[in-house]
Amino acid sequence: MATTKPSTAPPIFILLFAFFLVASPIHCFYLPGVAPRDFLVGDPLQVKVNKLSSTKTQLPYDYYFLSYCKPSEITNSAENLGEVLRGDRIENSVYAFKMREEQSCQIACRKTLDAEAAKNFKEKIDDEYRVNMILDNLPVAVIRKRKDGAEGKVYEHGFRVGFKGKYTGSNDEKYFIYNHLSFKVMYHKDLETDSARIVGFEVTPNSINHEYKEWKEQDTQLITCTKNMIHGSTVPHEVDDNKEIVFTYDVTFEESSTKWASRWDTYLLMNDDQIHWFSIINSLMIVLFLSGMVAMIMMRTLYRDIANYNQLETQDEAQEETGWKLVHGDVFRPPLNSSLLCVYVGTGVQVFLMTLVTMIFALLGFLSPSNRGGLMTAMVLLWVFMGLFAGYSSARLYKMFKGTEWKKNTLKTAFMFPAILFGIFFVLNALIWGEKSSGAVPFGTMFALVVLWFGISVPLVFVGSYLGFKKPAIEDPVKTNKIPRQIPEQAWYMKPVFSILIGGILPFGAVFIELFFILTSIWLNQFYYIFGFLFIVFVILLVTCAEITIVLCYFQLCSEDYHWWWRSYLTAGSSALYLFLYSIFYFFTKLEITKLVSGILYFGYMLIGSYAFFVLTGTIGYYACFWFVRKIYASVKID
Repeated sequence: MATTKPSTAPPIFILLFAFFLVASPIHCFYLPGVAPRDFLVGDPLQVKVNKLSSTKTQLPYDYYFLSYCKPSEITNSAENLGEVLRGDRIENSVYAFKMREEQSCQIACRKTLDAEAAKNFKEKIDDEYRVNMILDNLPVAVIRKRKDGAEGKVYEHGFRVGFKGKYTGSNDEKYFIYNHLSFKVMYHKDLETDSARIVGFEVTPNSINHEYKEWKEQDTQLITCTKNMIHGSTVPHEVDDNKEIVFTYDVTFEESSTKWASRWDTYLLMNDDQIHWFSIINSLMIVLFLSGMVAMIMMRTLYRDIANYNQLETQDEAQEETGWKLVHGDVFRPPLNSSLLCVYVGTGVQVFLMTLVTMIFALLGFLSPSNRGGLMTAMVLLWVFMGLFAGYSSARLYKMFKGTEWKKNTLKTAFMFPAILFGIFFVLNALIWGEKSSGAVPFGTMFALVVLWFGISVPLVFVGSYLGFKKPAIEDPVKTNKIPRQIPEQAWYMKPVFSILIGGILPFGAVFIELFFILTSIWLNQFYYIFGFLFIVFVILLVTCAEITIVLCYFQLCSEDYHWWWRSYLTAGSSALYLFLYSIFYFFTKLEITKLVSGILYFGYMLIGSYAFFVLTGTIGYYACFWFVRKIYASVKID
């Protein structure tokens, strides 16, 4: 049948498009709307501090949760919705430099740790917390060697709070704090104006047990800290109760050939880029091959079927009909819980459009990692505004099923999916709050989310529903019989549970390699920026969901089972089950989470992700099957 043939073309086109997009250097375009800042010699540079983060606990903390040096007044930088939801807390700090003026051994402050402060430091060192700082919108980084042994710098985001070690000749493990920071600021100089732009911000943390003869507020001379200091010869600073810590820093400046537009390149460099390319192309080839096979089977089988059915002339032949034409009088019979199906299809349209538009923005560079929180903010706002399409598609379907209570259906569409998500999110947020983490969403932000939901999303769902219900109902291509037809006994492999579970394997197989990189970026604090790859995978997912659902729907109708409405949704949607099972595998093989709360958080958020994935893939499968069934029954002569 000609209708399934074109579905193999989009991935090839998009593969070529995305190849040029991703293969081109990342500095071809930069985040629109962010202007570079020019600094002259002596201009003040203010280092800002961000959250303390750990991949072991997944619970971010405010920088000043630990007894670090505080400025006289702490001010929060302007944060967007996405930053708050991510747990970012950006504040000012005591670290202040002057452009291209080097400083050595500057004292930030002196602190004496009480028992509580020392305990907090030890806990954060145990949980491998990292300190995040920002200068001119660039996060501070520590240089590490590439895993593949190749030349070139690779950045690790932030620096550790401290480390554990033993004194020579002792078996007792002690805690040591990084109290001396050696900053290096890289700049790109404008030859005409002598101004410069910051293109790199690195730090080398050290632990030094500082000594001094006399403490003077303005001019204390440290014995352990001179310009030609050798860090290796100094004793590290142990964390202990009632022990004094002197926090110090150096700053050096280095001219760099890196231009401002490509200053994020080192941050975004992936160690395993070759594996990434290979795995994506491998996945593409498998799925394109399967798509071709599916399209070929469909065309050959359906062409033969329709030709045979349309050539039946005698009454005797007509009585000997077998296969999908037999159920033409029942195939458009409304399913059980048709209202619920309308709600889920409407919600799926909302998720699909939010995902699609977010990806287009990401491909255009609006949501690059330099725009902190941009991705999360875009997703929340797009979700809210796509309520219009959720209401419209839900109402159109509801009217086709001859439903009359459209207001009730609209309320379900507006509240069901968000209420489940908000419920899980609220429980997780309460757990984070109990841990005193900065990741807990404040009451004000929670209220803002509720206002977005009730104030914008719900009215838009009603507007969409009203417009959808005003439209004439979708006409079925064949009439439905008054008495339902008996469904014959099905073979074991055509039973609903088996075919639904089989159907989800292929869509999951198309995305699981990319899923690994996405999970790594979320849970191991790495930047994810390869939206070109992601877009290809998204298109592959859509094509695969559509084709596998059509094939299984065809086999189902051939065995005279006309209950395809929910089956088509669940067939593609079952890929979400495999996604959640993969997240369990990922948790035990890749993550080092030991805390119960952190484990609950991980599985809570993965449950939300899997649920959204279920709604998205299920809706794609449903619409593909809906189009296919209407097409084939409109193609045959029914007396």
